[in-house]
Amino acid sequence: MAQVNSCLKRVFIAFNLFFAIVGGVIIGLAMLSQIFTNMNQEQMMENRTSGLILLYVIGASTMLIALLGAYGAFKEHKVSLIVFLVFMVIGALLMIRIGIPTAAVRPQLERELYERFSRVLPLNTASEEVKHLADSLQTQLHCCGLFSSSDWNDAIPDSCSCVPTEEKDECQLVSYRNPINVFLYQNEQNRKSIYRQTCFPIIMHYIFIGFDFVIGVVFTLAGLAVIGLILSSIMIHQLRHPRRTTILFSIPTTFTPGPPKYQELQNPPPKYEELQNPPPY
Repeated sequence: MAQVNSCLKRVFIAFNLFFAIVGGVIIGLAMLSQIFTNMNQEQMMENRTSGLILLYVIGASTMLIALLGAYGAFKEHKVSLIVFLVFMVIGALLMIRIGIPTAAVRPQLERELYERFSRVLPLNTASEEVKHLADSLQTQLHCCGLFSSSDWNDAIPDSCSCVPTEEKDECQLVSYRNPINVFLYQNEQNRKSIYRQTCFPIIMHYIFIGFDFVIGVVFTLAGLAVIGLILSSIMIHQLRHPRRTTILFSIPTTFTPGPPKYQELQNPPPKYEELQNPPPY
């Protein structure tokens, strides 16, 4: 005999299936991120490794815990549900612990990155690694310089070059100093068409998108963990206190009629004339 409410059981299994799908989506996003970063930046391998590992661990753990909860609900296995409940408590506390400080740091992120990027200026005197990274970003994002094209001083690289015939709105014409002949500075040959947009706003745009995505995933997992905690607690309670057999009280539908209040006399009383003239003995 089933000890858990069938409706609750179906809801809990459906919840765990959705929970497993969320874990699969996280793993898929980690794989896409790995593919794109492999295509774009090989030198960023070390910096992205910890983030990718974290995404893989979160996704795989989510799927395994969801399968454990679905199995415990389907088989009505108390130990599996208790283990699932423990993981839900730990997961909810961990996600809240990560999500709240992360959301609090977001408003300060732009100022901190501005200060950090300002330390590598000017770009023409930066390290070769920084130059290579800046060239790659300028080529991919169609921008020039972190905050302005003057970040390169007069050594504007070819990655800033913009073709006016194709992208007229994105290009601007600037003058730069020819290192061979400084007297040609105002000559037409020393003018260069570069991208008008700077790189820092574009970088911050993508960073905020990733930051908001992480915050959304963390709080979504926290909410799902709380829901799973509540549902598993109810199921464990029902397993510990199974439904008792219902006692039905039967009410008789037939009634035995009682004796009448008055009963007809078999011998009627004598008449008045007989009482006045009694028969002789």
